[in-house]
Amino acid sequence: MPYPEQLVSPMRQELTRLGVEEMRTASDVDAKLENATGTTLVVVNSVCGCAARNARPAIAQALQHPKTPAALTTVFAGQDVDAVSKARSYFTGYRPSSPQIALLKDGDVVFMLERHQIEGRTAEAIAQDLTKAFDKYC
Repeated sequence: MPYPEQLVSPMRQELTRLGVEEMRTASDVDAKLENATGTTLVVVNSVCGCAARNARPAIAQALQHPKTPAALTTVFAGQDVDAVSKARSYFTGYRPSSPQIALLKDGDVVFMLERHQIEGRTAEAIAQDLTKAFDKYC
């Protein structure tokens, strides 16, 4: 059962106010990722505590870095089910995870942070992982 919009809206806004574009439907995901060139960050956002304490703050920090992906996108687990499923279909070789942060280059995953790499770590440490990936691929 999807989470109520009134619960999720503030969690969505943490990313959208940073310029991260929501993909709410499977067709939104395909429109953004199917023929993507360059680098695209895809955040699988969620209501869990590690998304709130670790992932979203880490993304905010990492986006202050001089090098960032050309496109910034997000889907929301537990609410936009079809969009999340479609986004994960682009993550070949990775199991579903919430939260999850993927960096795609020309449509291929070149860097991935899964829940087990986010949970229990500081936002600063996660942001460092992201900025290293940005330096390497962006």
